[in-house]
Amino acid sequence: MHCSASKFARHFSGLEAVWMKKRKRLGSPVAPVMNGTLETQSSLEINCVAKPPDALSCGVCVCGCCGALRPRYKRLVDNIFPEDPEDGLVKTNMEKLTFYALSAPEKLDRIGAYLSERLIRDVGRHRYGYVCIAMEALDQLLMACHCQSINLFVESFLKMVAKLLESEKPNLQILGTNSFVKFANIEEDTPSYHRSYDFFVSRFSEMCHSSHDDMEIKTKIRMSGIKGLQGVVRKTVNDELQANIWDPQHMDKIVPSLLFNLQHVEEAESRSPSPLQAPEKEKENPAELAERCLRELLGRAAFGNIKNAIKPVLIHLDNHSLWEPKVFAIRCFKIIMYSIQPQHSHLVIQQLLSHLDANSRSAATVRAGIVEVLSEAAVIAATGSVGPTVLEMFNTLLRQLRLSIDYALTGSYDGAISLGTKIIKEHEERMFQEAVIKTIGSFASTLPTYQRSEVILFIMSKVPLPSLHHPMETGKTGENRNRLTQIMLLKSLLQVSTGFQCNNMMSALPSNFLDRLLSTALMEDAEIRLFVLEILISFIDRHGNRHKFSTISTLSDISVLKLKVDKCSRQDTVFMKKHSQQLYRHIYLSCKEETNIQKHYEALYGLLALISIELANEEVVVDLIRLVLAVQDVAQVNEENLPVYNRCALYALGAAYLNLISQLTTVPAFCQHIHEVIETRKKEAPYMLPEDVFVERPRLSQNLDGVVIELLFRQSKISEVLGGSGYNSDRLCLPYIPQLTDEDRLSKRKSIGETISLQVEVESRNSPEKEERVPAEEITYETLKKAIVDSVAVEEQERERRRQVVEKFQKAPFEEIAAHCGARASLLQSKLNQIFEITIRPPPSPSGTITAAYGQPQNHSIPVYEMKFPDLCVY
Repeated sequence: MHCSASKFARHFSGLEAVWMKKRKRLGSPVAPVMNGTLETQSSLEINCVAKPPDALSCGVCVCGCCGALRPRYKRLVDNIFPEDPEDGLVKTNMEKLTFYALSAPEKLDRIGAYLSERLIRDVGRHRYGYVCIAMEALDQLLMACHCQSINLFVESFLKMVAKLLESEKPNLQILGTNSFVKFANIEEDTPSYHRSYDFFVSRFSEMCHSSHDDMEIKTKIRMSGIKGLQGVVRKTVNDELQANIWDPQHMDKIVPSLLFNLQHVEEAESRSPSPLQAPEKEKENPAELAERCLRELLGRAAFGNIKNAIKPVLIHLDNHSLWEPKVFAIRCFKIIMYSIQPQHSHLVIQQLLSHLDANSRSAATVRAGIVEVLSEAAVIAATGSVGPTVLEMFNTLLRQLRLSIDYALTGSYDGAISLGTKIIKEHEERMFQEAVIKTIGSFASTLPTYQRSEVILFIMSKVPLPSLHHPMETGKTGENRNRLTQIMLLKSLLQVSTGFQCNNMMSALPSNFLDRLLSTALMEDAEIRLFVLEILISFIDRHGNRHKFSTISTLSDISVLKLKVDKCSRQDTVFMKKHSQQLYRHIYLSCKEETNIQKHYEALYGLLALISIELANEEVVVDLIRLVLAVQDVAQVNEENLPVYNRCALYALGAAYLNLISQLTTVPAFCQHIHEVIETRKKEAPYMLPEDVFVERPRLSQNLDGVVIELLFRQSKISEVLGGSGYNSDRLCLPYIPQLTDEDRLSKRKSIGETISLQVEVESRNSPEKEERVPAEEITYETLKKAIVDSVAVEEQERERRRQVVEKFQKAPFEEIAAHCGARASLLQSKLNQIFEITIRPPPSPSGTITAAYGQPQNHSIPVYEMKFPDLCVY
């Protein structure tokens, strides 16, 4: 026994001597450590600690004879490890191990377990060289083996990867990530029902947020984390049997990690998020890699998973206050919209709309950022499929517009300013309102014509108008709110109508829409009237001629404008026959407004010119000339007591339009008359021409009462020259008189009470209390003239009477109103009794009447068969 021990001692000392000589030859310092081991410190990136080969590493048992009794798979695994870890994996032995694993797949799980045992021990002993060799062997076995037993081997593999990721050494984390990525690219033949990736999602997400002091190491760790998340997504996203990676618990980690790295890209290196514009070779950095991973993730998202993928994006932008700069938010959603399937675009829009509603009380800058992101996303979504969210989107935006108006008026989100209430800045709310209007216009411009028409009608239905069906708020605050709401909605409508192309004007301007729009054209607010005129111009201009009439002038040759003129279609002719008088009336009344400025007259000129080009036939041309001559009479007679500027502007407007229409009709005598009057004005009265009126500093005349006839366009002369060219001279001779309707009067009402007064007035006129016999008045020319001249005074009296009636119903006690209504009810009952008495009473006898008591004649009821009928009634 003593002899055996001495032999073993000599054998071990010999091995130790050989080991030390080899280490000295390699030039590595050696130092004795505890338990008789030797530790060597390498100059490699990974610090390798070597120790003398033991029974497991060399296959030599202490007893010498026990090595042959070890299982074969363990001996094959031990043989792939060299004596020096710097020599790397022993390839020949690795081939033997691979062949053995393929030949005996049932041993694969044991091979994996044994490799895992060695790796865990080497990590604990800081033998990082052997750790790298073990992971390389695992990778090769994974790539080579695809059998049913691979699942058990994968469990050992994932256990080893998790051990590496738990390490604090960056190189081990990167090593484990690279192995996991290789594993993620392998398509397994058999599914796994119990495998979990929760740890890897959490660990990779943590690596994405690395804050290492060394910039280079931090970048490598972050990129490894992104690659790891990409591997998890690839491994699980299409496998229904795996853990659902789309669950909120996973998405709340994956998406913010990718956005965090995407956020730290320099502005100069940012590129277009469209994959079609990606450069051929791009610099590898965390931002680029995170973007590719995010695209891949969203591209694999199914219909039911879009919400879980988008919600973390919105939360991340909220938590990091990224809506206000809005550059990063827009970039993120462009990536999202270009990556998801087109049929899922409306789901993203719905998420943004819901988020906007949820932030309705946030700062205006935050809401403006959300709206601008929504604008960019909606434009991209419109190229695909927006689905049923069109009106929902506009409804949400209009609701936010109303809320913003309330916030700006009240100064707080709660409607009342109290201690601790956040004060609202009016200019920020105005910025938000402009962003909403811009979004409405940009999204509407991408819609097809039929959807755009629905949006136009929808917005117009939201405009508060003084009518029975659209009550308006009373009081000063209510009037301000109504006015701001009208302006904002009309601005939105103008954005939607810009560039609107529709061949049929009956479809573009249906009756219900046109009536509501024109009723706002007679509002007292000048800004509202201007918006209405511009909206009409946008609808009528179908050939892009609008900008050519932006300035009013009297060109001697309009061919320089290069107008695009088409023949009036049959549908347009029908439209003008139905609505022309309505349009003319509102143009005429708009010209008489005292608050008009230069922009109003430019809009009126553009509207007249576009009607002449787009919708004109001979009848329309005649009516337009009559209309402009009537406007000239308004400036000459000045019954409205207009300022000097307004009168000069009306003269100039008439000159510019008649100069245009004369050259469009190409009637030489008509052109000559217009040219003569213009030339006369240039010499004697330049203040009646647009070149002197519609400038920054208009040159006006203080006396416009004595205008000579040579300075005016004469209706008799125009009817004469145009009548000779086939135009209706009889119609031209008639002066234009607008038809005032109840709609025109309603347009200037400010409360629903005044509208109700119309009904009260009609009923009061028809009541028996005021019923009087008035002799019929003979209608003569003088009577009609007097009615026209006195129409203004009569309208003022009617307005005063209506005001009194409304005031009575608003301020009178309830008992008085109830008594009044009771009296009217009794009058109605008496009338009904009279009607019933007449109806039920039998007809008088044809034989005569009998005088009853008190000298009153009394009719007797005679049977029909006893009545005597005239001979003419007998056949």
